[in-house]
Parts: sequence; structure tokens; C-alpha cells
Amino acid sequence: MKTIKKVFFTTAVASLALVACKEEKSEEKVAGIVLENMDKTVKPQDDFFRHVNGSWVDKTEIPDDQTSWGGFNQLRKKTDADVLEILNQAIEERDFPKVKDAQGNEIDSDQEKAVNYYQTIMDTVARNKQGKAPVMPYLSKVDEIITKKDVENYITKMAPYGGGGFYGFGVYNDLKNSSQYAGYLGAGGLGMSRDYYVDAKVADKLAKYEEFVAKMFQEFGDDVATAKKNAATIVAFEKSLAAPMMTKEERRDTRKMYNPMSVEELTKLAPAIDWKAHLEGIGVADLDRVIVTDPGYFKAMSKVFEKRSVDDIKLLLRWNTINSSLSLLSTDLETANWEFYAKEMRGAKKQRARDERALGNLNGAIGEALGKLYVEKMFPPEAKKKAEEMIDNVMLGFEKRIAQLPWMTEVTKKKALEKLHKLTVKIAYPDVWKDYSELQVKGLKDGGSYFENAINVSKWNYNKNMDKLGKEVDRTEWGMSPQTVNAYFNPVNNEIVFPAAILQPPFYNYKADEAVNYGGIGAVIGHEISHSFDDSGARFDGDGNLKNWWTEEDSKEFKTVGDKLVKQYSDIIAIDSMHLNGAYTLGENIGDLGGVQAAYEGLQIFLDKNGRPDKIDGYTPEQRFFLSWGTIWRTKMRDEALKNLIMTNTHSPGMYRAYMPLKNVDAFYTAFNVKEGDKMYLKPEERVRIW
Repeated sequence: MKTIKKVFFTTAVASLALVACKEEKSEEKVAGIVLENMDKTVKPQDDFFRHVNGSWVDKTEIPDDQTSWGGFNQLRKKTDADVLEILNQAIEERDFPKVKDAQGNEIDSDQEKAVNYYQTIMDTVARNKQGKAPVMPYLSKVDEIITKKDVENYITKMAPYGGGGFYGFGVYNDLKNSSQYAGYLGAGGLGMSRDYYVDAKVADKLAKYEEFVAKMFQEFGDDVATAKKNAATIVAFEKSLAAPMMTKEERRDTRKMYNPMSVEELTKLAPAIDWKAHLEGIGVADLDRVIVTDPGYFKAMSKVFEKRSVDDIKLLLRWNTINSSLSLLSTDLETANWEFYAKEMRGAKKQRARDERALGNLNGAIGEALGKLYVEKMFPPEAKKKAEEMIDNVMLGFEKRIAQLPWMTEVTKKKALEKLHKLTVKIAYPDVWKDYSELQVKGLKDGGSYFENAINVSKWNYNKNMDKLGKEVDRTEWGMSPQTVNAYFNPVNNEIVFPAAILQPPFYNYKADEAVNYGGIGAVIGHEISHSFDDSGARFDGDGNLKNWWTEEDSKEFKTVGDKLVKQYSDIIAIDSMHLNGAYTLGENIGDLGGVQAAYEGLQIFLDKNGRPDKIDGYTPEQRFFLSWGTIWRTKMRDEALKNLIMTNTHSPGMYRAYMPLKNVDAFYTAFNVKEGDKMYLKPEERVRIW
């Protein structure tokens, strides 16, 4: 969920990609499990991933324009094709709703703005003709800097455009008063994730990054020697900023990111910056306090800012401007950007089709505007209803598991159930759509360009965000558009959200038996519910406040069982000598384990109500449930993509998600008769039982 600014507070299920297709009227049943993908020469008791997906792994090649491939990727591609068909039809027909502003003037509808944005991305002739010209005025602003006070003024003025670096201000729910918006101050971005600057094991990638920086400086006018020198300065500068940042494991603990400070306290912490002037400059002069997300970084950043020369700081600001603009400019610069961040860092061999890339950018910019078109064409209202019974059953399953937890006291169980019952579920699309009426997106006929429209979206998002400060939280807002093939949990709203695109085959297929559906979308539902109770989500109460509702005894026991799960994953060597990061992925691993358990209980509730079907393809409902779970995680990855995922992603790779949770699920042992001596076997006392 990379494109969502609120990802700071959001946990997602890991790029789940599903087919968005119209519901058929036929009641013909489908198998649900693709038997041809299985390798029955491998016992499920020994290698469940291989048993379920082995034939598929053997016969499948990763497409050149992908760094990984699996069911999710295939379905995302199909969904993209559906949405692109809708877009192209809208472009051809141009039959948009008539909309007027508050003054009665006719303006473009949200749907038309989505089309306009897409077309300016696709207009490569105009983009190549413009070349670097759109970004040059912003680079000129950097050139005008003379003093460090000018630097501060520059960062303040650039806030609506994404900021210039070093630090940035944003508005989110107050972690300890989640019904109110509060102001947060966070670190600026770097060219790469923090670990690439501090971990010697990936020094080769840092060297490649330096080469990339030098190459781009040459593109923007530096001679070879100067470009190399400047690139070395950039890498050293960014390393000095990366080192004091919280580790990715520390950032998962939201308690460490909640540090309210007065302006005076902030000034004492980081005296190199005139914080009063900055806050006044961005329009929040009367702010009593600001929540600092990483005090250690700000303390160190202040010292770096003092020691570095103005020229060095200008160079970093120049690089930040160039690097953030590459994908918005000419196709040669866009390709250069891809060659480093996708080809070098993740092993991609070929760029994705331009229309698919444009669609991805559109979804990230004004996704709900496009979502209106998607929902009208692809999502029948009855599909929303079909998911409700399953969600109810999975919720009941989770409730049952909480009540039976052997390690939790009754006092904490009561609190956990209170939180579960307060959980909000959002399905398919927003009840209240985003209002894009104040956003200007120029079409080609009006001389619109991709760069200009992207800048307008940035300013619009910034202004909308800043306007929330001090107000009551709008809990109708969504963090994903309906056509996003994903799902997420938001702890500050205590809500789980399932966009329309995820409520489609194969995760949910009304023609398949319920065991397959519960092993697919049911486990995804359970996964998101479990995030409310993972090691991070469990720190929030039922109202979304960062508040401890645990007894000291239960808190210690929760950490103990969590540490066992950390060890299970960290013991796995995924590639070369690189282990999985069990600590960093703990929340998602708890989500998988809890999700499977709750969905299994939900299936049993359904079967008790509706009766047990006969075997299908020789498998019981319980076996088909677990086969479905294993199927959705079929995955192949390029080596560089696997390494990058382990370094940067909170999710374990799919091939491990397919079987690792099941080793801890007693029902799996019963379903497939897993016994001591089998490779999937863990002794009962070694199985992790969390939710």
C-alpha cells in the first residue's frame, strides 16, 4: 500500500490482486481448486506449497514485465484490463455527468477528470516535447537559495508540492484521541529505504544507487566528473540522515511515534530550524503542539543541518526535486527511473505496458474519481450483500476463538470482545465519495500536461489534509479506491475495509463451494480482523485510541507467543544467506495465522447451519479450505525482487505464507493426517496459538 499516505496507520493484506468481473446469472458450479496446478507426487504433509502449486511452479515463467508472478499478479492484470476497457470506452463516448460548482458554473465531473489525467499521462508526444522544461522552474527555486534561512523558507514554500526534504508536516487522527485530527512532524524521504544505507550486506545496491544519481545529474547538465562528485556527496549526505532514523522494526511500534511537543520543546530538540516560522509559513501558527514521530532523527538532523554547507544542502534539494520528477517527465527519464528502481533493485526485465503504468498512476492520484466509473460498470449491488454473511460468520469465528484462548485471562478477553464488537466493516465502495470539485485536472484540449496535473493533485491533497487540522475525524473516508485489489485494517478507526475489486473470483466466487470461498476471501477477512489484535493493532482500543487494555500478565504472555512466531519465520533462509525477518513481519504473520483460524471457524459455523456437502474432487470441505489458502499464495519471484521484499516489506513472501501458518493450525493436521515424522509436523507444544 505504498501509495496511501495514511499507511503510517494502516496495515494491508499484501497486494492482493483479484479479478474484477461481472457476475454471471448461471448457477453452474465450478470446482474452485485448479487440480492441474497441483503436484500430487509431493505429500501435503511434507511440502504443502509444492503439493498445491508444484505443477504451476514448474510450467510458469515470470513475464518479463514483472518481478514476481502468481495468482495475485494474474488477477491484477485482468482487473487492470477491465478498468482500461472502461476508461477507453469513457474516452470514446465522453458521456459524463453534468456538474456545477457552488457558483453555478459548469465544471468537469470527477469521471471526466479521471479521463483527463489518464490521457495526459499517455500523451508521450507532448511529454517528450516538453522534456525537462516542467521541472526547471522548481530547480531554479533551489538555485536561488543563498543562506540556510533561504533553505528553511524553500522547504516551507514547497510543502504543498511534496516538500523539499529533511522534514514534513501532515494531519492524521490523534493516536490518543482518534476522533480528532492532529498535526504530525515526520522525517523527509530518502532515495532508498533506510536499510540500504546502513546494512553492509547490500552495499552493492548503494553503489548502484550512486551510479544512478551521477547518471541523472549528467542528464541535468553536470559534466561527468562533477556528476560523480555530486553523487558521492548525495549518498554520504543521505547516509547521515538515514542512520539516526528509527529502524523499520521500531516504526512498527506506534507508541514510539507518538511524541507530542510544544514549539518550544521542538526548538530545544532541533534548534537548527526556526519551527515557529515554519509552522506559521504553512498556516498553523496557532498550533499548541505537534506530534513528532521520530525525535532521534530530528535531533540528529538538526546537527547535520548545522554542519553541512549551504551548497551541500542545495545539492540534496536539487536531487530530491529531480528524483521525484523523473517519472512525470519525458519517456527517456521515466525509463531511466525504471531501470534503477525496478530493473536494478527488483530484477525487472521489461517495463509494463504504458497504459497499465498510466492506470497505476491514475489510481494513486485520484482513484475514487475512476472508482465511480468502475463501480457503475463492474460491481452489481447484490455482490455487496453476498459478502455480509461470510463476514458475520468469520467475526463469530474470531469471537469463539477469543473466548477459548487458554493463555488470556477473562479480564482481557472481555476487553478484546468489546473491541471486536466495535469493529467497523466497509465493503465495496464509499457511502460518501471524495469531492474533487476543487481539483483542477486539465485535459489535452485545454493544454493539460501530466506534470502540471500531478502538481495540482499534490497541492489539492495537501490543502485537503491541512484543512482537517483540529477538526473531528471523518470516518466515512476510504484509504483505497474501489478498483484497488487489496484490503486493509486502520487501527485509529478500528475498521476493516474491502474494496469492490477484492470481492470477486477467485477469492470469492458464488459458483464455487463455500469451503473454497472461506479459504480465500474468508481468510482475507480474518486476516484483517486479526490485524486489530496483532502486536501493533492490539495497542489500540475499540475506539481507535492508543490505549493499553491488557493486564500486565496477558501482555507478557502475548509477547511470549509472538516471539515464538518471530523465531519460526526468522529461522527460514529464503535466498543465499538471507533469513526472513520475523520481527518486521510479525504483524502480517499474526494476521495470516489468525485469519486462517477465524475463517476455519467461520466455515464450521456455515456448515453447521447449512449442512455438510459431499467430497468434491475427492477432498473434504476442510481439505478444500486449506487447499484454497495454499492456492491464493502461489508465487514465483526473481531473486532481486525476493531480496528487496525481505528488506523492505512487512509481509513474508507468498510461498511461505502458503504453508507457515498452517503448521500451527491443529485443524490442518486433522484434515491431512499430518503425523510426527512428516516435514510439516510441529509438536503440539511448539505450535503457536495466538488468536
